[in-house]
Amino acid sequence: MQKPILEVNGLKKYFDLKGGVFGRKVGEVKAVDDVSFTVMEGEILGIVGESGCGKSTTGKSILRLIEPSEGEVKFEDQDITHLNDEEMRKLRRDMQIIFQDPYASLNPRHTVEKIISEPLLVHGIKDSKQRKQRIHELLEVVGLSSYHASRYPHQFSGGQRQRIGIARALANNPKLIICDEPVSALDVSVQSQILNLMEELRDEFNLTYIFIAHDLSVVKHISDRVGVMYLGRMVELADKDTLYSNPKHPYTQALLSAVPVPDPDEKKERVILEGDVPSPSNPPAGCAFHTRCPKAMDICKEIRPQFEEIGDNHFVACHLYE
Repeated sequence: MQKPILEVNGLKKYFDLKGGVFGRKVGEVKAVDDVSFTVMEGEILGIVGESGCGKSTTGKSILRLIEPSEGEVKFEDQDITHLNDEEMRKLRRDMQIIFQDPYASLNPRHTVEKIISEPLLVHGIKDSKQRKQRIHELLEVVGLSSYHASRYPHQFSGGQRQRIGIARALANNPKLIICDEPVSALDVSVQSQILNLMEELRDEFNLTYIFIAHDLSVVKHISDRVGVMYLGRMVELADKDTLYSNPKHPYTQALLSAVPVPDPDEKKERVILEGDVPSPSNPPAGCAFHTRCPKAMDICKEIRPQFEEIGDNHFVACHLYE
């Protein structure tokens, strides 16, 4: 039995809304609203959902780049939400992030060597010769050359920059990497290279990924299990084959019906959702999806459905299955 490397229980992140002359709190944006899941060692968990559903905030809250409002995050059986800055800094060796935008996440004033050597320096490799050797190793691992070390970020393409970002995340041999839409800014041909690279690195270094994306085909390609988020809540979680062949939640069904099929003759049932996504500062009562759900019942408007297991490791938050 594999042991979970990460357990997230009841994670919430609310941002205060200020208003009026004195800037008092007038409300809050419920960016992440009671999310729970576990990630097994060596697994790739995909998290999907439309823009603004709280995927990236979930990832950053797990690493405490954004402080969570409530809930617990257990990494290797240690609750990290109460650690002080120094303890957290030591733990960051094992938990890294690859950012969405390879243009903004690299310092334009630093060479590639300085960018990658910074995490090594912070976490204790003081010998410059040793650092240089490690940087050259990392560049080779991500498909770049050692002579690239003396260049600056503006001298690279988007795909190469993302490779530099991956090399930086790998610098201290982490156990868990949160990938925050790492390929959404890249061309399709480059996307597949980066995804294949990430899968190779997972096998080579026994990494665990949380892969955040909004492209369902990308997530299907790389993930073992997939979680679907809507308006700050997890609505469905299952292994990828089950989720793609037999989606249970009406929102997941609508998402998957929108994925284009490469065969022009194949007719597909599209599920068209009515209305717009509600505001996270004022989410609907009951099930957050009931305002757009084609199968909404009266209970959906009043009682929030529990996120429960309905089949073998298949979790859904929906009144249809209770």
